[in-house]
Formats: sequence, C-alpha cells, structure tokens
Amino acid sequence: MPVADARTEVLIVGGGPVGLTARALLERWGVRALLVEKHRELSPFPRSRLVNVRSMEIFRRLGLAAGITAAAFAPEYGRIRFRDTLSDRDFATAAMVGVNAPVPESPVTGVVTSQDRLEPLLLGAADAPVRFGSELIDLAEEADGVVALLVDRRSGDQTRVRARYVLAADGANSTVRQLLGIDTTGPGALGDVTTVVFDADLRRWCARRPAGVYFTAHGSFLPLYPEGGWAWFAPTPEDPARADWPGLVQRALGPGAGVRAEVLRVQHWVMNAFVAERFRHGRILLAGDAAHAIPVLGGLGMNAGVADAHNLCWKLAGVLHGWAGPGLLESYETERRPVAHQTLRQAVANTQLLLQVQDRRRAQLRSGEVTPARIELPWSEEFFAQLGLVLGVSYRSDAVLGDHGTPPEPSDSGTDYLPTAEPGRRMPHLWLTPDSSTLDTLGEWFTLLTPDPAQWERQATATTPWPLRIEPLPHEHLDLCGLRPHGALLVRPDGHIGARWRDRPPSAATLHHALTAITRSTPPDGQAP
Repeated sequence: MPVADARTEVLIVGGGPVGLTARALLERWGVRALLVEKHRELSPFPRSRLVNVRSMEIFRRLGLAAGITAAAFAPEYGRIRFRDTLSDRDFATAAMVGVNAPVPESPVTGVVTSQDRLEPLLLGAADAPVRFGSELIDLAEEADGVVALLVDRRSGDQTRVRARYVLAADGANSTVRQLLGIDTTGPGALGDVTTVVFDADLRRWCARRPAGVYFTAHGSFLPLYPEGGWAWFAPTPEDPARADWPGLVQRALGPGAGVRAEVLRVQHWVMNAFVAERFRHGRILLAGDAAHAIPVLGGLGMNAGVADAHNLCWKLAGVLHGWAGPGLLESYETERRPVAHQTLRQAVANTQLLLQVQDRRRAQLRSGEVTPARIELPWSEEFFAQLGLVLGVSYRSDAVLGDHGTPPEPSDSGTDYLPTAEPGRRMPHLWLTPDSSTLDTLGEWFTLLTPDPAQWERQATATTPWPLRIEPLPHEHLDLCGLRPHGALLVRPDGHIGARWRDRPPSAATLHHALTAITRSTPPDGQAP
C-alpha cells in the first residue's frame, strides 16, 4: 500500500475540546501543528456540559468567550436540581459556583453548554490543518522526532507523518497511550452508562425552575440547547439491545407527565476514573482524557484537559522556538499530574455519593417510604465549591521559583479558593481599569507586573530571547500580591506566577537568571543561572 509523507512540528491526535484548544494555542505561538481525528466529523453528541471559569479565561484569551456565551444557556441554568421524577418538585438544589452568577475572583463567568456547540467554535479558532477520518495506527520515536503512521478510514490510504512532538488528546481509550504501554491508576471503570437524546415538551416542569442538570431517582435529565432538546443518562440496563428506551425515559419523567419522549439517538459509554502513570514518553505527551479520565458528574474532566493544553503548549513553543530547553517539558507532568489526582479524588467521591443516594431513594420509593425527613441530599458541599480546584491550582516544579529562589512548598487548596500571588499559583484577577484585568495583560509572552516599571525596564534589555512584556501594577494591589513599591511578579504564559521579588531586584541580572532557570535554557557563555 502506498505511503505518503508529511511533516509538522506538533502532531495533535484527537479532535475533541482538548485537541482543538491545543491547536488554537499552538497557532497563537506560531507553531505548525497538524490535528488528526479518527472520526469523520466533530462529535454530534452533547457529551461534556460545563465550561468553568478557568476554561473561559483561557478561551477569552483566544477571543472565543463571547461566542461561547452567546450559544450557551442563560446563567440561571447554572444550577443542579434533585427530584424523584422530573415532574416532581425539587427536594434539593444548589448553584454551580462561577456559573450561576459572576464571582469576584474572575473577570468571566462559566457557562452550561453542550460539547457539540463548543467544538465548532474551537475548530474555527485556528487555520492549522485538520484531517478527519484519519486514524493513528503506529508510532516510532527517533532521535529528533516522532514518526506516526496514519490510515484514512475511508480509502485505506496511509500517511507517514514526521513530527518534532506528538500531543495525544485521543480520549480515555487512547490509542497512543496503549501503543506506549502506559498503565493507569485509580478505580478504573465505575460503570456502563447510556445517554438517550430525545425531544419532548418539558416546559411545564422546567421553565420556571431552570437547571443544567436534573438528577432523579431514575436517571438524570439535561437540557441540550437553549432552543430545545434533551438528554437522559442512566446506568446501562443488562440487555441494552432490547431496552425500551422511550419507556425508561417515560418512567424517569414520571407517571403524571403526560408527554411522550421521541428518542433520536442512543449512545453507550463507560464512566472511567483513572490517571495515567506517566504523562510523557520522550517526545510524546498525553493530555485530557488520555492522561486522566474524570467522572462526568461535576463537569471537571474536559476543563482539566483544557488546562493541560494551556500548561503544555507554551512549553512546546518555547522548546521549538529555541528560548526554552527540552528539560522544560519535564515540568508538564510534574505540574499537571498532581492536579489530575486531586480532581479525580473529588469527582469519584461525589459520583459515588450521588449513586448511593439514588439507589437508596429508589428503594425508599419502592417501599412507600417517602417521608420528606428521610430524604438524603445527593451531594456534599464540596461538589459545587470548585473554585479551589479550578482557580486555586498550585504548581511546584523547576519551572517555578520560590520567593527565595527555591521551589515553593506544596499546597492543597481543596475546594476553597483564596486569591494569592504566591509563586506557582494562578495570577489573581485584579481590576487595573474598569474594563481591564491583570489577566488581560497575559498572553503569548512572560508578563512582569510591577509598580515600578522604569527600574525593571533596565533589566528587560538583557532578557533576549524570551518574549517579555512589562505592565504597571497599581499600588492598591501591592498588599494582596505581597509586594513593596519596587517589587515584581513574573507571570508565565499560562497565567501562573513563575517568580516573585517582594522589593528591588537583587542584582542587575535577576530577571535574566529567573527566565533562564524557569525555561531550562542555556545561559550565554556558560553563565550560571
């Protein structure tokens, strides 16, 4: 069979939200990328439902936030409701923090939207080539790159792609991870689940009490689009081929609903829960579900993958453009794998709690025991208090310098978030003007935020070849940032603080040495960082 050849700097495997985000980020960095996706088109299923505030901050930098919000549900849908059936009254409800309403910790608000509405916007955010229907079947590493063998699923034609690096975002059943023999840790498969997409007029029970998810004792209902459409998901029955899907949905709607569900599509899937034992194999790096499969309840999985891409792409760009050493890529796994484990622990705990409460509630209903006092809430407070997981992430690696030039101490923020400018943390959102945030100063460069730009400008003249911008920081923010009048924060391109000087720079080469250390680059003339 004839084999054609192609070359690219980064081969992205997988055309879901993580792969598409990586493609857009790499294009911003001027990195040539090729994305391949084994399916012939973007997924038609709703799948992931929540874009949290951190992902929206990333999409804002890509110019996508307004479009994503326009296609999403109104903020009042950022709420969870629990009922015995959909046509019953709520017996518990809670808001999704950062989605139901703005939060002071971010200039953006998360949204409830279906993945099939998000992906076309991500696809249109870059011009880099995409090959749908092209499946990766083999990988081989060479001294200066990776050779990937692709097959066109329609014609059978094969293509050999030579790439400097491979970014694998090909899902929980990742072909790349399996080819590399990378094992996983964690609970594994939590159960088989079926999603049924259907049409029905449910406004009578939902219009006045909107929600992004309605949990019931017989499965969960999700409104798909502002203009209509629904999905119901529940554990897959023993004989799915013979299942009466309209009947099962009808039971969950309730005997008094009086509407018939028109089933449009049925999808069976496995709720996985694991973290890969390694996120890197030489020049091949795993991201998103390929690196960590997070249960869907809580909406943390896709967002964690977007954060992976944001962490990784600036590092790939630095290495490919020559202002970072290959050792910088070691910090990707060091920084993101602990976050994946922390996220998985919370998602699994809350998934198990919800499933247990649903099981007990069904048993109560069968036995006729419906006393309101005996109704158990199906979640813990931590299920919705997610800002600590999405805004309070703290990195500890060689790509972060502590206040005394040493790596910062590890930190577990849990689900609470307290804005801080400690090295390793996301730069806090602080208003610089009524319309401009500190986050708006960040981009495809390192940002030095300081109340004394003139002094640090003299240092910046010696920072070639790193991309760097110096931005003024108003004095009213000094206390929160832990700075004095001549101090500075060095913020990495992914928005995390790489270094902090509380006051004057210790030497004329302070900034140069910090960038050299963070990027693992080689100083000129063998000068020690």
